[in-house]
Amino acid sequence: MNETVLFDYWRSSASYRVRIALNCLAEPYRSVPVDLLAKAHRQAEHLDRNPQGLLPVLDIDGERFTQSLAIIEYLAETREKTGFLPDDAAGRQRVRALSYAIAMDIHPVCNLGVVTYVMANAADGEAARRDWMRKFIGEGLVAFERLLDHPAAGNFCHGDAPGMADFCLVPQVYNARRWDVDLSACPKLVAIDQRCAEIDAFARAHPDRTPR
Repeated sequence: MNETVLFDYWRSSASYRVRIALNCLAEPYRSVPVDLLAKAHRQAEHLDRNPQGLLPVLDIDGERFTQSLAIIEYLAETREKTGFLPDDAAGRQRVRALSYAIAMDIHPVCNLGVVTYVMANAADGEAARRDWMRKFIGEGLVAFERLLDHPAAGNFCHGDAPGMADFCLVPQVYNARRWDVDLSACPKLVAIDQRCAEIDAFARAHPDRTPR
């Protein structure tokens, strides 16, 4: 039987999403850390896994996959009753839209490569990074909060069970707190994050519990 291996970085938001999904499935996997700060993701060994030089990379079912949301959707399609996506088309569209709002709009402008470039072109790199993170994470999450004002929202982003949108939200809230983003205008998503923190699959995926 093929071993499931997650090439991972403890603070990678995209990897964090996949860790949550695997834990929700009780899918055993081995974590292989790829140190982004040491630029291990730019070395030939990792570029052979993913020419983009990004994380995560998941070896599962004898295949190799990249892109966190594509991985989560693969798991939803190949495992029974995951609940990662709703059964109805409108519900699936909403969950994908919420997930994309974080994974495709907030996350890309705040990833390591972009922020490193911002720092290198600023007089005070640390101040520029802090301001950049607070602006784009903060504005993105305020908009996400408004998306939660919807009849389909419940105890979680969509309904009363966690799914793909929650897998995206929790790592982004972790990042927001890391950069001291003001979340006072986001009570709904803060409450969802707290509910998720009480679920073992989310708790075990937390960066503080991830091999480095």
